[in-house]
Amino acid sequence: MTSAPPSPVPPASSPAAGATIALPKTSESPQLLRIRHSMSHVLAMAVQKLFPKAQVTIGPWTESGFYYDFDNPDPFTEADLKAIQKEMGKIIARKLPLERIEVSREEAERRIRAQNEPYKLEILAGLTEPITLYTLGDQWWDLCAGPHVANTGELHPKAFALESVAGAYWRGDEKRAQLQRIYGTAWETPEQLAEHKRRKEEALRRDHRRLGTDLDLFSIEEEAGAGLVFWHPRGARMRLLIEDFWRAAHFEDGYELLYTPHVADLSLWKTSGHLDFYSESMFGPMAVDERQYQLKPMNCPFHVLTYASRLRSYRELPIRWAELGTVYRYERPGVMHGLMRVRGFTQDDAHVFCLPEQISDEILRVLNLTERILSTFDFRSYEIHLSTRPEKSIGEDAVWELATAGLVEALERKGWAYKVDEGGGAFYGPKIDLKIEDAIGRMWQCSTIQLDFNLPERFDLQYVAADGSRSRPIMIHRAIFGSLERFFGVMVENYAGDFPFWLAPEQVRLLPVTDEALPWAEELKGQLAAAGIRAGIDHSGDRLGKLIRNGEQMKIPVLGVIGAREAETRSVSLRSRRQGDLGSVEADALVSAASAANAGRLATLALA
Repeated sequence: MTSAPPSPVPPASSPAAGATIALPKTSESPQLLRIRHSMSHVLAMAVQKLFPKAQVTIGPWTESGFYYDFDNPDPFTEADLKAIQKEMGKIIARKLPLERIEVSREEAERRIRAQNEPYKLEILAGLTEPITLYTLGDQWWDLCAGPHVANTGELHPKAFALESVAGAYWRGDEKRAQLQRIYGTAWETPEQLAEHKRRKEEALRRDHRRLGTDLDLFSIEEEAGAGLVFWHPRGARMRLLIEDFWRAAHFEDGYELLYTPHVADLSLWKTSGHLDFYSESMFGPMAVDERQYQLKPMNCPFHVLTYASRLRSYRELPIRWAELGTVYRYERPGVMHGLMRVRGFTQDDAHVFCLPEQISDEILRVLNLTERILSTFDFRSYEIHLSTRPEKSIGEDAVWELATAGLVEALERKGWAYKVDEGGGAFYGPKIDLKIEDAIGRMWQCSTIQLDFNLPERFDLQYVAADGSRSRPIMIHRAIFGSLERFFGVMVENYAGDFPFWLAPEQVRLLPVTDEALPWAEELKGQLAAAGIRAGIDHSGDRLGKLIRNGEQMKIPVLGVIGAREAETRSVSLRSRRQGDLGSVEADALVSAASAANAGRLATLALA
């Protein structure tokens, strides 16, 4: 994990402030991996003891716990989960050994058939030798490669919990059997479990779907269709602020902007390969003038066509083009989730066409721009993954080596630590993926940088080299937010809806206490609006306490109370969510401080 410059001190309203208990991920802790892997076996044993007709499938660990999928005649209830957890406690208390046994394929199949576990037969068919299983005492076993604890006595009986039950398709295929997935979490200590529960509660408080409704930011109207986002005025104002900042940052960094169509002839998607490799995530074609058109799932082919619109010279490279391009992808009903996974979304796409020797410089430039943009929204801790050539790939070895070396060199020049995902690259080139850490320690996949040898080849992209020959450019795909919708959802949860001053949809709300104070409130609002400050007036006529509560519920950064004295002195009494009581200030001071906060993209006002 890289540590960029330290984050500002979280506001007092953030429960993450002061949290001291570290919660490692399973992939970071060999002991947690053994605990959680073992706990999934304990779960399955408990389920099959209480529900003998339940058939087991798979039970892997997750980064914060474990789960197991079951085929049970009846749905599991909350009461069942409590009974299962109690039974798990009994199994743990018996200190049963977990032993690894290597068996022949024939022996494994005999054991499975004896227990009537058809799902295990299918799993066995996909395994290579050696075939191993783990026993839990002498009463239960499972096909498994491990690792596990030595015995259940190593599992703390007060450091685990079953959390929920959900539906899941066998092998993730909606055409196959629907199973029941029981989720659980397990830790080394009860204190870690308590901290995990606290963070889960905090995550619920920050849920962007609830805050989106409470703060009137966006909605998803089922009447129009699932996974399609409606931006309300307050959310649309924030989106515009984000887009304007994004555009300005790109212009400053040497990009030009493109606008491309939302549909294209089906032949384009055949040439790009999307129709062959991505068709399940594409909406069906539409017939227009005896031609077949397709909604775009990606912006890339449009940028490629723009490049190919005329012959380029090596002197023109690198070419940097960016677009806030809306794309459409089919997502299954069960996986859509608020803004995090939708069917129509806007990617902050960019493509760089460059010479091979320019790769390192261009990647470093992208990394610097990524840090600048993400840190503006208070994301300053990142986890970086470098994914290398997979077994199935295209392109010459020399090109892959050059491209991978360019990514490594850029990361080292940037000074960012990274993990290598051997063979995890796309078939068309290596990539860098960046995850951002939010206020409660969750990691979110965000930015990606991918080198592509495929599309330049498919579309026969060329440039005239210095010696007059024709050469193929290197194409870099790059997104910083990933998508505006998903990033907005992550950002809402990171701030818990308590947005910094510069980003808030309504920055100042004026609270006239009497009708006599209203004319000055209207005049002051006009002065603020003329300076580009987003201000409103509460016209409800409620008592002051209710006016303040209303503003706090909408998480307005600054409330300005205007009574008879303020109207007479042409001032306003300010109350800040993050700074507390700011006292009475003159109108000019408020306008000046708010303007400075906007210009500097500051979280709070700096009043003289």
